[in-house]
Amino acid sequence: MDMQSRNSTETALHNYKAGLGVFTEKMPDLAQTYNAFTQECFKEGTLTKKDKQLIALGISLYSQDEYCIIYHTKGCLDEGCSEQEILEAIGVTAAFGGGAAMSQAVTLVQEAMTELNQLKQ
Repeated sequence: MDMQSRNSTETALHNYKAGLGVFTEKMPDLAQTYNAFTQECFKEGTLTKKDKQLIALGISLYSQDEYCIIYHTKGCLDEGCSEQEILEAIGVTAAFGGGAAMSQAVTLVQEAMTELNQLKQ
């Protein structure tokens, strides 16, 4: 599939992975250490992987990191989060992040959920 046929969510995920690949080529030790750390953080533990993805989505929204918002929206869906669970996490985030977090949620998260769900069909 070429880039013209991708939706915006898939394009953003592709761009993130491509950039990460270039960084990994140039800084392999740092990238390996960072990846090992994040893999450990997202392992199943007392908190489920699903819970951790919802937390990560909330932090991404609060910090307005568009790539992480898309990445963790996908992570939430991959871990089986329902739309309602994602929307509740958005509500909690908006309680702290106000309009800035809400604006990212009602645009980027909803677009990503729609596009990612369409790709599954």
